[in-house]
Amino acid sequence: MTSTVHRLENCITDVGQWMSVNRLKLNTEKTELLWAGSRHSQSSVTVCRPSLQLGADTVTAQDDVRLLGMTISSDLSLQRHVSNVSATSFYWLRQLRRVRRSLDSESAATLVHAFVTSRVRQCNVLLAGATKSVTDTLQRVMNAAARVVSDTRKFDRGLTQILHDDVGRSPRTAGL
Repeated sequence: MTSTVHRLENCITDVGQWMSVNRLKLNTEKTELLWAGSRHSQSSVTVCRPSLQLGADTVTAQDDVRLLGMTISSDLSLQRHVSNVSATSFYWLRQLRRVRRSLDSESAATLVHAFVTSRVRQCNVLLAGATKSVTDTLQRVMNAAARVVSDTRKFDRGLTQILHDDVGRSPRTAGL
C-alpha cells in the first residue's frame, strides 16, 4: 500500500506542476481522497487510514466524497447518494406544498422540475444496476413530486389514475 500511496503522491505532484506551468493552481485544501474497494479490503484499511502528503497539506481518506454532484462511498454503494438526494428533494417538496395553493399546475410542475426531478435525474445513468431498495427510495420521491404537481394528498384516489387523467390536460406533468 505504501508504494501505491507514493505513486499517487508523485502523480498528483506532476499534475500540480503541469497546472502551474499552465497558470492554474491545484487546490489541495479541497482535494479529497477516497480509498475504494471490497468490504474485506476496506476492513484491513480501517486500522491504518491511507493519507497523501501534498506539499504542506495532508489529505486523509474519507468514507465518502462528492464528485460532480454525486456522493460516492468507499464501498461504491449508492445508498449515501440516494439518501442525500431523497432528503433534499423531500425538503423542497415540503416547501412547495406550503405555497401550492398559490400556484397553477404549470408553475408547480416547473418548480418541482427545477428543485426535485432534475436532482433525481442527475447522474441517474449510474443507478442502472442499483438495488431495488435504492430505486424504491427514488420512486417515493417521484411519487411525492407528482402529488405536489397534481395537488393531491397521499391517501387520495390512486396516483396512477390522476396521472393518467392529467395526460390530456397538461403535458408537463405527464413527464414526471
